Amino acid sequence: MRASQSRTEGALDGEQLRDRIATELARARARSTLLTEVVDDADLIRQHSPLMSPLVWDLAHVGNQEELWLVRDVGGREPVRCDIDELYDAFKQPRRDRPALPLLPPAEARAYLATVRDKVHDLLDAVAFTGRPLVADGFAFGMIVQHEQQHDETMLATHQLRSGPAALHAPPPPEPSVRVGAEVLVPAGEFSMGTDTDPWALDNERPAHRVDLPAYVIDAAPVTNGQYAAFIADGGYTEQRWWSPAGWEHRVREQLSAPMHWRRDGDDWCCRRFGRWARVRADEPVVHVCWYEAQAYAAWAGKRLPTEAEWEKAARWDPTTGRSRRYPWGDDDPTEAHANLDQRHLWPAPVGAYPAGASPLGVHQLIGDVWEWTSTAFDGHPGFTAFPYREYSEVFFGDDYRVLRGGSFGTDRSACRGTFRNWDYPIRRQIFSGFRCARDVRPDESYR
Repeated sequence: MRASQSRTEGALDGEQLRDRIATELARARARSTLLTEVVDDADLIRQHSPLMSPLVWDLAHVGNQEELWLVRDVGGREPVRCDIDELYDAFKQPRRDRPALPLLPPAEARAYLATVRDKVHDLLDAVAFTGRPLVADGFAFGMIVQHEQQHDETMLATHQLRSGPAALHAPPPPEPSVRVGAEVLVPAGEFSMGTDTDPWALDNERPAHRVDLPAYVIDAAPVTNGQYAAFIADGGYTEQRWWSPAGWEHRVREQLSAPMHWRRDGDDWCCRRFGRWARVRADEPVVHVCWYEAQAYAAWAGKRLPTEAEWEKAARWDPTTGRSRRYPWGDDDPTEAHANLDQRHLWPAPVGAYPAGASPLGVHQLIGDVWEWTSTAFDGHPGFTAFPYREYSEVFFGDDYRVLRGGSFGTDRSACRGTFRNWDYPIRRQIFSGFRCARDVRPDESYR
């Protein structure tokens, strides 16, 4: 059974759901613990980039959210530390200002998290998963699991930005086992986008709705380092014609000339990964590029970025049944054979490493490896309703943000589905972001 199981596949009973919630809460906390215990207190308190919080802020923040939603709201218990609510309010405290706050020191933050978690386990034994929408099917617990895992990925990105010796270690991802073609043609027609049935899906994934798309062609794999290096070698960063006006202005202002963490090594490129330098491997998906860079590459390649709907149809639509799956491979949760998720590895896997995760149309590595930029501005699906609070999604709607899909090697499986939506500013590239391209069908192309 699985934590984010669809009602259509059979709901968990109360005891099974309690066991699953306890397991998922423990998995998330184990990861938070790893990310904050591999460095010393000075590293936890330090701000490694103005784009990121000190690690100790993220640590106490996940505990504060758990207290607010589970201890106080679901459990109706007395506050543990209501005096720190404002310190860990992400909307009141910009990241660049958080080091100056009177934050809980590491030992106190850990003790706070332990106290909150003890109270959550106590209330979990008695809660009924019926009645209020917040508790139905364990939604509030699933929301907190996903929130902590999302901050764990943020902390992982902070680790990538920190200086000093390597603190994190993981085995390399698997080697390719199949050869992946260049492009896949997706036939015209309707598909179901979003979800009504996944109990732990967040508000911006809902509701399910029909979308009718013309035929289009999408890359069978994310754009690789080798392909991106060809763009650089062909003057991609010096030719203004490939860039949008806003993108070119950003490129010039920030003096962009390659993906973040790349540097020249003779005629080749090297990249920095969590404190180690390595030769850039040509068949791995490119990572740490912003939306403007992805857009410029697509223009240079004679293509474009896919819309969010095109990405989701390629990832979920089954041409045999006409239904939308939870994942490209089907409805079962990801395993190690399906996708590069869960921080098992510390960089993207080469193209062709996960044939079991391909969609029915033959599109590979849609889940895991790198978040994929789309051309779509972040907004609600038709019929969107904010739940349980506007600040999760609705306050970000508009043209300022672009949607990313699919998750990265640093995304946990609890916070990654075929319907899961991420978003960020088009200038951001400290996140584990890559992309694939799409294009319109040419008149001379036919269905195979």
